[in-house]
Amino acid sequence: MKAIGKPLSVYDVYDRAKTGPKMDESDWDRKVIPQTAQKYKDKYGIKMDKKTIIPEDKELCDKLFNAGLDMLVDAGVYCIDTGRVIKYTRDEVLQAIENAPDHFQFGEGKEAHNVTPRSYKDSTAPIIQGGPTGSPCSEELFLPIHQAYAQEPIVDTIVDGVFQTIQGGDPQPNTPYELLAVRTEALQVREAQCRAGRSGMGL
Repeated sequence: MKAIGKPLSVYDVYDRAKTGPKMDESDWDRKVIPQTAQKYKDKYGIKMDKKTIIPEDKELCDKLFNAGLDMLVDAGVYCIDTGRVIKYTRDEVLQAIENAPDHFQFGEGKEAHNVTPRSYKDSTAPIIQGGPTGSPCSEELFLPIHQAYAQEPIVDTIVDGVFQTIQGGDPQPNTPYELLAVRTEALQVREAQCRAGRSGMGL
């Protein structure tokens, strides 16, 4: 019987981000990703029907999974901060999939939702996330925009936007103003949820 390897920790990933193969980001985007995708598309003979948004053919689904797995192991994951490629073995990826939680709770109280994997034939309604999703919002309109989303009964959780400015200034990365903007965003989204009568919504 094959021995089970030690699960990867965040420290393992951090170390690989510092020691992995050095690569220019443009080479990764323009060469590695398209060339590797084409390689495994050809290997598995994947042909997509443009009229079918979500494939339901089991054989095609298996091909897509195996092609994606091979591509991840072959290409790795690019770390923008270090300009290096984080590499994983096939066993590490499969072990991570095996150990992944099969559910988690998003939100609390009457707004709690149990999030579980859904198959392509699942009749269970999906979790609906609403919000400007990282889009810039003015300081003046940030709170009412998020309240409008929270007031929609179909929306289960909020994915917030970001401040264009904070106290009239630029929330420049790696400055105290960035921290102020992020903290204020979270507080205002919570306030928007409370005003909508949905204080337990996930964020």
